[in-house]
Amino acid sequence: MNGKNRENIYPGAKVAIVLKKNQRTGKLTEGIVQAILTNSKYHPHGIKVKLTNGDVGRVRIILDDK
Repeated sequence: MNGKNRENIYPGAKVAIVLKKNQRTGKLTEGIVQAILTNSKYHPHGIKVKLTNGDVGRVRIILDDK
């Protein structure tokens, strides 16, 4: 599942994000969502989240479904 729709993402979900510094390479970082930072329901580049380890990035893939 892609991370462009806010309704699919929730705190505690396992996701793969792309960090700002890795946007050119597209390298993904896996982690658990701590907070959702994007307020809109949809974002074309992915919903911005903060992971439990403190990393902030845009969700590319949701690894864990409800």
